[in-house]
Amino acid sequence: MSRESDQPQPRRRGDPYGGVSMSVIEAKELRVPVGRSAEELIAAGKALRDRVSRASHAEWHAPHGRDPLGVLRALDAARLPALVPIRYGRMLQSPFTFYRGSAAVMAADLADSPRTGVIVQACGDCHIKNFGGFATPERNIVFDINDFDETLPAPWEWDLKRLAASFALAARTNGLSEDVARDIGVRCARNYRKAMNRYAQMSTFELWYARFGAEDVVAEITDAEMRTRAQRRVEKAIEQPGSELDYPKLVARVHGEVRIRDNPPLIFHPEETRSEAFRPTVEEVMARYRETLPEDRRLLFDRFRFVDAAIKVVGIGSVGTRCWIALLMTAENDPLFLQFKQAGESVLEPYAGKSVYPHHGQRVVMGQRLMQAASDIFLGWVTAPAGDFYVRQLRDAKISPLVETFDAEAFATFARLCGRNLARAHAKSGDAVTLSAYLGKSDQFDEAIGAFSIAYADQAERDHAALKAAVKAGTIEIYTE
Repeated sequence: MSRESDQPQPRRRGDPYGGVSMSVIEAKELRVPVGRSAEELIAAGKALRDRVSRASHAEWHAPHGRDPLGVLRALDAARLPALVPIRYGRMLQSPFTFYRGSAAVMAADLADSPRTGVIVQACGDCHIKNFGGFATPERNIVFDINDFDETLPAPWEWDLKRLAASFALAARTNGLSEDVARDIGVRCARNYRKAMNRYAQMSTFELWYARFGAEDVVAEITDAEMRTRAQRRVEKAIEQPGSELDYPKLVARVHGEVRIRDNPPLIFHPEETRSEAFRPTVEEVMARYRETLPEDRRLLFDRFRFVDAAIKVVGIGSVGTRCWIALLMTAENDPLFLQFKQAGESVLEPYAGKSVYPHHGQRVVMGQRLMQAASDIFLGWVTAPAGDFYVRQLRDAKISPLVETFDAEAFATFARLCGRNLARAHAKSGDAVTLSAYLGKSDQFDEAIGAFSIAYADQAERDHAALKAAVKAGTIEIYTE
């Protein structure tokens, strides 16, 4: 754990907002407080209120020269040009979808916002759609964060503000009132604060092994019909592995051989897959990836043989980066789909410092293992000809929230779950006692985050309008699905 007072004077670095300089936190390996009593940590947390008041987190002021579309366009250079219009087409659908694809914009926006100096392993792209259910290695369903492309040690406030604003935007998109949208942001912060208070009182092992099981999630749902639907989704998810569910949808026979089914432009075999060098290259990449797995997982992996690989467009923020899906099968024809996802610099790095891991795939994997209660058994990383990648199963009993169907009650339930879960993830890597003391027992901090969520939702709507104008003017090309 790092504190602002422990760090060197912030250096200044050029940023994408036309010359506006942002203060940068020097990268450090995370360290938990050792040798300090609980009383000292509590006193330190309360003292932080004098330097950064809890009410100050309500503030949002757009930086001078702010250029959100410029930030996004700067990222396009590292993406596959043919896929970039798909990204903008998805972002164009609503202010909420724009928000999901603009983590880099918000990272720049938050760089000079009030911060306490308490550093945690941050998700970096913490929004409502990046939470959900998935299977643990023991085949239980847990609720957790499930996207870590941007993970990095960074201020805890950044994750919570991005999460709360995503709730406000999603609520507005679903037609809910301004008061409801703000209340949901408040609820998210309130449950983060209360959960952090509980985690601060747990023993080390209690905190480390804390998790939200499917039964905990279902128990949170007060509406009987909603609870029944959730239980059915959980039961369906654990009936069979994700690869078995994906297999009939993603596979076809081509000249008598099993191949991934093309569905351009969303799933396709690029020209390089037709070269004689492709299979040897893939098998070499697979062998290097295998070395990042624990030895027992290597033995499991060795039961599978490579069959085929193709590009698959996923998500919104990731569209345009190289994301391969690889089909592997056992001698008994049991399928396994692995996702090889390109990993570049985290959007937080210009403002929170470089990762201590030179390999960005490893950065993602290590952050995921630290923040999640349990991680995919095939989680690993590899260097491929196109750069750094991390690897995981394409889907393993994944349950995604149907946010588009949420009413006020569903949003309130999900806000509770996400706020608590984010607190658990931050408490594992940071200083829960100091954070708990800073947040306190009043609702002052919660109300501030609620106000911020509305103010930043307004900003995201203006940014989305700017994208619409650019598309109309023909300066940004889109592909609509």
